[in-house]
Amino acid sequence: MHESNETFFERLRQNPRPVVVDFWASWCGPCKAVEPALKKLGVEYDGRVDLWKVNADEQPDLLRGLKIYGIPTLIGFNAGQEVTRLSGAAGYTALAEVFDSALSGAPVERAAVPLTLIDRIIRIAIGGALIFLAYNGGFRGIFLLLAGLGAVALFSAVYDRCPIWQAIAPRLKALFSPKTS
Repeated sequence: MHESNETFFERLRQNPRPVVVDFWASWCGPCKAVEPALKKLGVEYDGRVDLWKVNADEQPDLLRGLKIYGIPTLIGFNAGQEVTRLSGAAGYTALAEVFDSALSGAPVERAAVPLTLIDRIIRIAIGGALIFLAYNGGFRGIFLLLAGLGAVALFSAVYDRCPIWQAIAPRLKALFSPKTS
């Protein structure tokens, strides 16, 4: 069913229960992979949380309006307001967290996934290669940009172990997180 963004949000506000919306497409392999878990969760939360399915191919304007850039994406709404979002294929536990979050109205706090050794090595290699290219280019023009990208890639390999970053990250998060009144 194709509906306008306004109609979707009006229906969401008028719904008496929290809602989890599954944005999917028939050609999407990860969407098919999470379908059995979503069906099971729909039954488990029946009467407490409604599960809506939105075909991404039929509702591109709605996806744009919600800033959905990949599917599957699940969004949990409570009292018409988004409280959590999960993009990509996920296991039963992560999907259940979306339902729990919609039910409680509290956002899901997801821990950062730690980097593996191979992730760190790849990031260091990419960063080093970019800085080497920038060095060969004399750090002028586009090569200066490459040096900056190389530095970011190198930092992304070690940021979670950097004591300075660990000290300032909570302050940056507080500074840039939306204020609630």
